[in-house]
Amino acid sequence: MNLEILEEKIGNYIKEKASSRDEITLTCDRESILPLCRILKEDEALSFDFLSDCCGLDMSPETPRFMVVYNLYSIKYKHRLRIKVPLEEADPVIDSVIPVWQAANWLERECFDMLGIRFTDHPDLRRIILPAKFDGHPLRKDFPLEGM
Repeated sequence: MNLEILEEKIGNYIKEKASSRDEITLTCDRESILPLCRILKEDEALSFDFLSDCCGLDMSPETPRFMVVYNLYSIKYKHRLRIKVPLEEADPVIDSVIPVWQAANWLERECFDMLGIRFTDHPDLRRIILPAKFDGHPLRKDFPLEGM
């Protein structure tokens, strides 16, 4: 992947970047995720047309506590890209990327179900794995190991 093209197209959205073994990881703030994803998908020089995964992490005791991670792939160029978005414990909310990739629907629901991360403008944000009346989010590090 040409880092110069990436910097030219999306450099103003990036807070941090890392590269290891031909894998690029970018960190952005939550306000940038939707416009950044639109550029990554729609710009002909980038063409990240496949959202292969969206997952959440509980980084406790670090702050910010949560991280949403998007793994993207360009079928045209055969490039991979990882985007990380840190979220504070007090407000674990981020825009849904469903307007860019429909595949985000169930992936975001899983993040919500397991970690309690909310996705703004998600069309059907409800539990996907656990029962609707389940109390808590089992992938949080403060969730009791013996269950509720």
